[in-house]
Amino acid sequence: MEISDENFRVWAEKNEVYFDGVFRLAGPDAYAPIYSLIATLLHEGHQQVTFDLTGLEFLNSSGINLLAKLTIEARKMGDLLLIVKGTNQHPWQAKSLPNLKKLHPLLELRLA
Repeated sequence: MEISDENFRVWAEKNEVYFDGVFRLAGPDAYAPIYSLIATLLHEGHQQVTFDLTGLEFLNSSGINLLAKLTIEARKMGDLLLIVKGTNQHPWQAKSLPNLKKLHPLLELRLA
């Protein structure tokens, strides 16, 4: 499944979720369809799920809150390994993504 508009795209393939573009949605309600898509994937019984954020240029505070909620949801799954791939090319990722590790001890952060 894919959710997109002219500025962003998010889609899932098997146990990987890809984020691409600029996410400036109005608030938590606007991010609800994305949350639903990813939460469904988290509950499919995978041993590992990857969030690939390397194509995500910008994420506003509501979007960062979405990532935090999804990280907490993954933590509730017990032994689910959550991998978050980011890039140092977008400074906000190096600043914000390490905070997700505080929310989920099995989160593996990969910044390249």
